[in-house]
Amino acid sequence: MAQDTSDTSAQVPPEPQIPAWWAHERRRVTLGDARRSVAAWIRSSPGTHIWLLVLAITTGIVAVVSPHARSYLLHHVSTNLVELRHHPLRVLFASALWIETPSGFALYAVLYELVHAPAERWLGTWRWLVVAATAHIGATLVSQKAVLFGIHDERLPRSLAHTVDIGVSYGLAGVIGVLAYRVPRPWRWGYIAGVLAFFTHRVATDGTFTDLGHLTAVLIGLACFPITPRNPRNPRTPRTP
Repeated sequence: MAQDTSDTSAQVPPEPQIPAWWAHERRRVTLGDARRSVAAWIRSSPGTHIWLLVLAITTGIVAVVSPHARSYLLHHVSTNLVELRHHPLRVLFASALWIETPSGFALYAVLYELVHAPAERWLGTWRWLVVAATAHIGATLVSQKAVLFGIHDERLPRSLAHTVDIGVSYGLAGVIGVLAYRVPRPWRWGYIAGVLAFFTHRVATDGTFTDLGHLTAVLIGLACFPITPRNPRNPRTPRTP
């Protein structure tokens, strides 16, 4: 009998092709990986995290000092009419480094990561700082001018000239405004409408001078369009008006 010498390899089905991404064993995420990710995030927005660190220190001071010392300290760094008249530069700078209630620090820490950090990565540290500082100073001056007029017209109590007026919310509101230009069209117009509706409603419904300051800060942020990047991937290239 003749031996069957035909090639049987063709009858064997080929092995299935396994995708390369599946063939490699998934690497476990280690504590070192988490540290490097956090460090990279902080390095990408250094101004935000330096500001947040200073705010953590000053909030800790407010939390541990006596009520009398706390009252004296916060009035000393407030942008009220009295302090603005005698120490304008000092209080305009220092008031952005304190918050009145230590319990609010956790919320601000979250907002810094959600608002300030992305804006700084997009704009670059110096442009982001210009927006936040301009909004903080401009909103402070507008709101305190409204307080001055209110006192002169006897619509507001004279005690407001000595009130505590500190915090980081004006700078935060300004950055919320400028972030509108990070939102692609047509969603940008909805973002702007929503932000303006929120802050305008607070002013219109018996709002305080602080609410007026927040609306002013948002408008200042929206006015910072000329310094936003032309190309989101290249934050150093200015956008032409």
